[in-house]
Amino acid sequence: MSMIFIGGSREIFELPEPAIARIGAIVAAEHGVLIGDASGADAEAQGLLAGYRYEHVGVFHTGKEPRNNLGDWAAYHVPSPGNATGYWVHAAKDREMARRADFGMMVWDGASSGTAANVLRLAIANKPCVIYDLARGSVATTYNVEDWCAMLRHAGLDVRRQAEARMTPDERLALPG
Repeated sequence: MSMIFIGGSREIFELPEPAIARIGAIVAAEHGVLIGDASGADAEAQGLLAGYRYEHVGVFHTGKEPRNNLGDWAAYHVPSPGNATGYWVHAAKDREMARRADFGMMVWDGASSGTAANVLRLAIANKPCVIYDLARGSVATTYNVEDWCAMLRHAGLDVRRQAEARMTPDERLALPG
């Protein structure tokens, strides 16, 4: 069973049809799903998976309880560093999902630096990630850091800077000069 890290932008409240179909294929193939507990794309994908009554799902969270766990699945608490604030609170759980995953699937609004950082985490490990880029109306797959850089060229320098601000020093070292 392959493990798929499904995620995306918090500003997305409706999954595109191709992403819905891909989730249906993940369910049909009985792959495991690793998903966060955020609103937006996470909650939308959770709702779809719950509608299938799909069981092979793990919800990752940093709080005492998941903010969203729509299928009452196994919940995995990943503590954030004690002094973490803002996006750093959730970065540890995102890194853990990327570490455990074999593949990724992200629904991206073309601006979310958190989603871009998750794609990079997968790319650093040479794990393929399908990205549904709603801003461009396109679907692409990243396989490595070079693909991630190409994806970010379309998003603009601000998104790349914000994504880099979310990276650990080791993650930054993986970027080309």
